Amino acid sequence: MGIVVRNLTKHFGAFAAVNDVSFEVPSGQLVALLGPSGSGKSTILRIIAGLEPADSGDVELTGEDATNLPVQQRGVGFVFQHYALFRHMSIRQNIAFGLEVQKPRPSKEEIRARVDELLHLVQLHGYADRYPSQLSGGQRQRVALARALAPRPKVLLLDEPFGALDSKVRDELRTWLRKLHDEVHVTSLFVTHDQQEAFEVSDQVVVLNKGKVEQMGPPQALYEMPRSRFVAEFLGSVNVLRPETLLEMNDISDEAPLPLPIPGPAEDASLLVRPHDFEITRHRNGRPAWSARIRRLTPLGGLVRLDLNLLDGTSLHVQLTRERCKELNLVDGEDVFVTPKDVKMFSETKAFVENYVI
Repeated sequence: MGIVVRNLTKHFGAFAAVNDVSFEVPSGQLVALLGPSGSGKSTILRIIAGLEPADSGDVELTGEDATNLPVQQRGVGFVFQHYALFRHMSIRQNIAFGLEVQKPRPSKEEIRARVDELLHLVQLHGYADRYPSQLSGGQRQRVALARALAPRPKVLLLDEPFGALDSKVRDELRTWLRKLHDEVHVTSLFVTHDQQEAFEVSDQVVVLNKGKVEQMGPPQALYEMPRSRFVAEFLGSVNVLRPETLLEMNDISDEAPLPLPIPGPAEDASLLVRPHDFEITRHRNGRPAWSARIRRLTPLGGLVRLDLNLLDGTSLHVQLTRERCKELNLVDGEDVFVTPKDVKMFSETKAFVENYVI
């Protein structure tokens, strides 16, 4: 394992920023720490780097116990959100800084060769003699990555490295970072609160909430099979339905009831359906379906958003492809039939999770 975190706990006064957190990052993988503000992501990263002491727990880096090692002995490269470049140094000098202070210090020829290699790797070989103020935000962040990689760290830690950039530059750098990682294969831990960013960049995602790990796994597996309501709602838009709404559908569809047994009292269940997991038709066609009225139809490029109202007052947000919407010839204000195709059921008070594909 590249990084192993065991039972990590950190309090700030009475506030538990990190509460008994454990996870492992396989060597050579890029793993995202994903969660809302205050979930403990950056605190965990700083503890791994040695910038923050833990109250309890252990940290291993590439098989070595690093819990009590000082920062300079951990072999960690750190990339911050706001670049933290030295303004009075050229780009070459910034990248070389970690090598200049290394013990034993490499020769001048070795330092120059390493800096040239990294300038080429981050596609800035023509910018060596410029200063940070002469670069764009995206270029500065690439310099910060090159500087972190220069001493050949055991692991690379990135704390929301694209948070200060506009959306277009963020999109470009996400693609670039994934390509860079595939070339250098350094074990990396990446902090973000952006679900799309985590999905595009990482091999695995650790979802955090209130200082605890909710779930860890490959991005698509978390999206399709969340183990808690929090994970389901945090990883994309969902409709939350009352169990009574589904039971009413069965009552009016005796010939084709929905196969949704609820393991326990209905009031303990939450039913979540993603916007793209609905089927819209103009006729019931012998299938269980709700009658619904289109409140608003909003084109979104290749998708169309439908805001629907069911007879019991439930509001639904549904997504269709533009082609399917044209095929159905849908317009505002008309009535349609809607059926959930994939329902995720979670307990409010008991430990059950069910997934029904209809």
